[in-house]
Amino acid sequence: MKVVICGAGEVGSNIARYLASEGNDITVVDQSAELVRRLSESLDVTGLVGHASQPDVLERAGIEDADMIIAVTFTDEVNMIACQVAHSLFDVPTKIARIRSQSYLQPEWMKMFSRDHLPIDVVISPEVEVARAVTRRLEVPGAMEVIPLSEDKVRLIGVRITEDTPLINTPLRQLTSLFPEMQIIIVGIKRGDRSIVPHAEDEMFPGDDVYFVVASDQCERAMAAFGHEEPETRRCVIFGGGNIGLFLAEELERKHKEINVKIIELNRSRAEHVSAALNNTVVINGNILDPEILYEAGVDKSEAVIAVTDDDENNILASLLAKKCGAKRAITLVNKATYNPLMGPLGVDVVVNPRSITVSQILSYVRRGRVHSVYSVQEDFGELIEADALATSSLVGQPLKDVNLPTDTRFGAILRDGQIIVPRSTTVVEGGDRIVLFAATEAVREVEKLFSVRLEYF
Repeated sequence: MKVVICGAGEVGSNIARYLASEGNDITVVDQSAELVRRLSESLDVTGLVGHASQPDVLERAGIEDADMIIAVTFTDEVNMIACQVAHSLFDVPTKIARIRSQSYLQPEWMKMFSRDHLPIDVVISPEVEVARAVTRRLEVPGAMEVIPLSEDKVRLIGVRITEDTPLINTPLRQLTSLFPEMQIIIVGIKRGDRSIVPHAEDEMFPGDDVYFVVASDQCERAMAAFGHEEPETRRCVIFGGGNIGLFLAEELERKHKEINVKIIELNRSRAEHVSAALNNTVVINGNILDPEILYEAGVDKSEAVIAVTDDDENNILASLLAKKCGAKRAITLVNKATYNPLMGPLGVDVVVNPRSITVSQILSYVRRGRVHSVYSVQEDFGELIEADALATSSLVGQPLKDVNLPTDTRFGAILRDGQIIVPRSTTVVEGGDRIVLFAATEAVREVEKLFSVRLEYF
């Protein structure tokens, strides 16, 4: 597949890395010669310095025979025009654009992105996706990660193991006997710098980040089994009234009226704008690093504080300060991956990475054919894949123990006729089954071989 990526920032470079590692023909366009040089030297991609929306630049990038354009520059209008040029002048089949401004994304204006107007096949809004990701974490207290699958019949849950976790030092094979009625499969363990796709004899230790697939209606029981019985969120304080903070508050007002929400915003005019846009949320104009402001907002009585300003350092410091003031849980937006290893030891409960979320959303559309969704789990850990098994697939008709699975692949769930099946060694996959599986990064390409036809964009 030939792909032109407009934008060599964090998102563009990560998309390029994923797709180039799978043998695709990738060209990256950016105005920054330094970013293009750095990307060209570190990845097997072609770099081009230029303005991504200009036809002659896109032509030099090889857009005329590209299968896809992914426009993720920092400017919405450049992304939109790049897709328009790719469609009108070069007839590119698939066009994906990142759009940040909420004005463009209002329901009454969304027809603008139709084929007859501004032909963008997929619009990705990082702010919207981050806000939804935070909301999901609030709905499952104690979870670091919550990803719904198969119309939310099953979920991937990420939890941190502590000394108080009842299941530490227990071989995973014993989970079946300990919880015979629970539909749960552990698919991945992050231990320091190590990424582990677990086997039956592996154990969990304090400090591990563990990811498991579970039936959605059993989430509460599963969290209790892992020692996470935190109270439901009734009071939360959002640090930052930018696009993410505003959309998150709107989402909570719409879906969780029972939660009392407050926002702290430093800029007075922005605070007034946010206050006018919301109905039941209290907006406080102040500094999130000021303890008096934090107490005024009631962080000491809050089940959760959510730091979503555009400054990583302020988010981290404000989260730690809020925890010291008495907040039960801190959810912190961090863009820089280099900070991730520090978050657990510092006391930050949940890290939200906009880049990872955006990359996952884009990959869900890039990988087509029988793949319904793809989620990137942590940095360079692996991907959770939801796909259909065709009747002619090598998976079908034999026990899983006899299937030649790629290394570092773990089945999480099988859905058949609306019923969830926990995959065991004796389980036989049938044609038409929906498969949820986890694959380490280096095994993703091999997963294609599990299916009888080539996944169009896999």
